[in-house]
Order: sequence, then C-alpha cells, then structure tokens
Amino acid sequence: MENKIVYIRMKKKITSHPHKRIKLEDVAHLTANHRLDERMKQFPIYRLTDADREFVVIDSYHIIHHLNNHYPGLEFQLIGFSETVITVERKTSRRSILFITFVWMILFIGTAMTIINFHYDVSMQEVHQRIHYLFTGEQKTNPLWIQIPYSFGLGIGMILFLNHWFKKRLNEEPSPLEVELFKYQQSIDEYVAYYENDLNDGKRRF
Repeated sequence: MENKIVYIRMKKKITSHPHKRIKLEDVAHLTANHRLDERMKQFPIYRLTDADREFVVIDSYHIIHHLNNHYPGLEFQLIGFSETVITVERKTSRRSILFITFVWMILFIGTAMTIINFHYDVSMQEVHQRIHYLFTGEQKTNPLWIQIPYSFGLGIGMILFLNHWFKKRLNEEPSPLEVELFKYQQSIDEYVAYYENDLNDGKRRF
C-alpha cells in the first residue's frame, strides 16, 4: 500500500493583525499524493497576543511535530523554506499633512543640494560652456540650449532609473532601488528568523 504523504511548503513571509489565530493554510502550502483532508488546512498553528512584538517566527519543525501527533497515519515532508516570518501589523495613527509636507521638504532640499554640489564638483557649467564653444565658436556664460534640455534630461533619467511615474510602473523590470530594498528586506528576514526563532520557542501557543 502506498504511503500517504503530505508535502508542506512554508511561506517565506506573511502579514497578520494582533490577536489573530494563525492556521496552517496561513503559513504553508499543502499538497498530497492522496485526497487531502480540508480540515488539515484549518489546523491551529499559533495565536498572536499582545506579548508578541513586531515579528514572530513559525518553525516547520514544530508544525510537523504537532501534525504527527494529530495525524499518525500520514507522512509529512517539507519542501522549500523551513520557517515563516509573521509581521504583526498594528494600527498606527494617521500622519498629519503638516508632518508629510515637512518630511517632503527635507527630502526635496537634501536631494537638490546633492545635485547642486555634484555639478559644482565636476564644474558642469564650464563643461556646458565648452560644449557651446565647440559647436558655435562663441563664448557664452549660460548656454541655455544645452542647460535646459540637460535639466529635463535629469528628471527623465531619474524616472527611467526608478522605473516609476508616481505609482505607475513603466515596465516589469525592477529598478536598482527596488533590488537593493529587496536585498535589505531579505537580510532583515534572515536576521529575524535566526534570532527570533529561539525567543519564540518557549512561548508556542498551538
């Protein structure tokens, strides 16, 4: 007789609200070589409480251990990730328009100063003056026919670099900024999974 095997693939990361009861289908994908009991997907895994902080790590070892106790006739095999990181989303107060405007002004001024200092360091005005002289043979302090298109080009270049126009993505290719944020988030998840796992072992709530 063929063994009844249930394959479990843990989700890398999920988001949940406080006081929610986490079920097996919330943290893992299930498949089997037989008809899967739908009640298994509702198997309770963890109960979030006020004692939980921003992150909770669910280890597959604990899940399989409890499933073996409740379903002794089945064999459980893990595929992929060995734990799921739960991010606990708590309600935050809505930011005021004044605060958002203040932060936006700080970022805008900081970005403008960075661009200005860069152009000053590389003597961009002298470069434009030199290009104007090479094309026209005339000396001019402000060659606007070069400076104006160049200014528009900076903005267009940033849009293409970030691959976004406000909330609209220009194409499916991720921007370098999105790739770096993805790597940063991966590092955070690995850190949380490594350290929070030990902290959560003593407070499992199945």
